[in-house]
Amino acid sequence: MPSNSPKPKKRMARKPDPATVLGILLAVGGIVGGLLLEKGRLQDIVQGTAAMIVMGGTIGAVLVTTPMPVFLQALKALRGILSTPANSVPERIEALVQYATRARKNGIVSLEEEALDVEDPYLRKALGLAVDGTDLQELKKMMEIDITIAEQADEAAAKVWEAAGGYAPTIGIIGAVMGLIQVMKHLEDIKEVGHGIAVAFVATVYGVGSANIFFLPAAQKLRARVRQAVMLKEMTLEGIVGIVEGLNPMLIRLKLNSFDQAPDKPKKQARGAPSKAKEAPRAAPAGD
Repeated sequence: MPSNSPKPKKRMARKPDPATVLGILLAVGGIVGGLLLEKGRLQDIVQGTAAMIVMGGTIGAVLVTTPMPVFLQALKALRGILSTPANSVPERIEALVQYATRARKNGIVSLEEEALDVEDPYLRKALGLAVDGTDLQELKKMMEIDITIAEQADEAAAKVWEAAGGYAPTIGIIGAVMGLIQVMKHLEDIKEVGHGIAVAFVATVYGVGSANIFFLPAAQKLRARVRQAVMLKEMTLEGIVGIVEGLNPMLIRLKLNSFDQAPDKPKKQARGAPSKAKEAPRAAPAGD
């Protein structure tokens, strides 16, 4: 029995998301590479003052429109764009089916110790309510409320970075205008004017670049994570309801498999029917 029990704690380690890192590197590399190919210099776009104006102004504007707890939550949510969720759908399906198997053999009360060891808060709460004998309709209502509240909180975090993506280009224009104001004070030196204008527009580059390379994409990635988390919780609730109802573990697996849209699923099905692939070569000699 112990060998078949799920071990959620080992699954909670988050894995890096190569798509985010690769995307940022490609975007920044393409821009910098284009600059260098046009005989530009890296020093042309490295301006600490412009970065301070754009980043400081953007974060300040976000703080004006966002409550501090939401802003802090948005900062914590940034790890969601750099790593994949700790629990995948196939792993959760296996865990729920194993819970269902134990509950069917030994009764749902046998999952009491199992529920205490679960690290995922949503699964732990749902399994605990089921073990405590909570009315099924009440259990569903409570867990659906949890899904709604968590979804709203995560959506608020995504909106913070979406707002930053809206403010950053405008703050960049403000930085450029401030630079032009300083340039206008030295019109007597045409070379200095040209250099000053070039430096002034770096703030615009920072504003538009940060919005379209980081802030807006981060908001969309966080929304994608929200949808994944909601689907995982809805699937978990379906599994717990099936366990409470005493459904056959195989039937529960069939219900939960509809949530599994992993791209490697066809490959697993293909490996499940090797006999047909082996029969075809044997038929060729018979024709001779």
